[in-house]
Amino acid sequence: MAEKLVVGADAIATKGWLKAHQWLILRRVSQLSILALFLIGPLAGIWIVKGNLAASMTLDVLPLTDPHVLLQSALSGVVPELSAIVGVVIVIAFYLLVGGRVYCSWVCPVNMVTDAAAWLRRKLGIKTTSQISRSTRYWMLGLTLILPLVTGSLVWELFNPVSMLFRGIVFGMGMAWILIVGVFLFDLLVAKDGWCGRLCPVGAFYSLLGTRSAVRVVAVEREHCNDCMDCFVICPEKQVIKPALKGAEQGIGPVILSANCTNCGRCIDVCAKDVFQFGSRFNNLMVNASGTEGMSGKQESAKPSKT
Repeated sequence: MAEKLVVGADAIATKGWLKAHQWLILRRVSQLSILALFLIGPLAGIWIVKGNLAASMTLDVLPLTDPHVLLQSALSGVVPELSAIVGVVIVIAFYLLVGGRVYCSWVCPVNMVTDAAAWLRRKLGIKTTSQISRSTRYWMLGLTLILPLVTGSLVWELFNPVSMLFRGIVFGMGMAWILIVGVFLFDLLVAKDGWCGRLCPVGAFYSLLGTRSAVRVVAVEREHCNDCMDCFVICPEKQVIKPALKGAEQGIGPVILSANCTNCGRCIDVCAKDVFQFGSRFNNLMVNASGTEGMSGKQESAKPSKT
């Protein structure tokens, strides 16, 4: 499938620029606001949030802890404090509801770097044929959990682009620039959506949290699809779209059930026909041959994709 250089042009013409970018804008506001809450303390002395994306305390009351980091710590032999455990429970409850990979598209600052690389790829018309399987991220996840057992330390956090980017912004980028630029160039020149879609163990971990999440993207008006393919071009996990969009004849419901969907809203923005919208997994109703509604269970599962 050839990539379009101008994705969403029809949506802009139909809906206007603002509506055709509304979810992108909201994601950037979310990502930058979260960064600002962390940075305003060390930079301006206003301590709304203390800590970082791995572990934080908001207004000295609300603990939040990255479950992936806590799991690594526990495997390395560290006994977690009660506040860290409470923070993990809160985070897991949130992502079980809204979808684990919401972290990737609405929180993670590296997403802005990889989105920039994807945008430039389209503008320059760069084509590559990477053979890196999307399941590689799950092997990477396994490695991040084995290393603490073997070494007794959080080896992954020394190289985690999210951690390095955050430390770099606060204390000066230094060597962090090399890693962040490397991620950008990897996505630009080596593999489309390569880091987030194929290698990042953090995204793999959060996808496992979102296997049964309630909030989903729904192809509610899929019969109006005109096969412009903009949603497939813009989606960082395009393999999750087809079952919901094209599965009516197979009795597959319109809800994107794959846990690898990042709930980024890109498909909603670029669709001139308003095929997609946010909804819930409980909207996955199909009309069967007898004319009655039934719940479809035939969609793609959360198993790692090999595409």
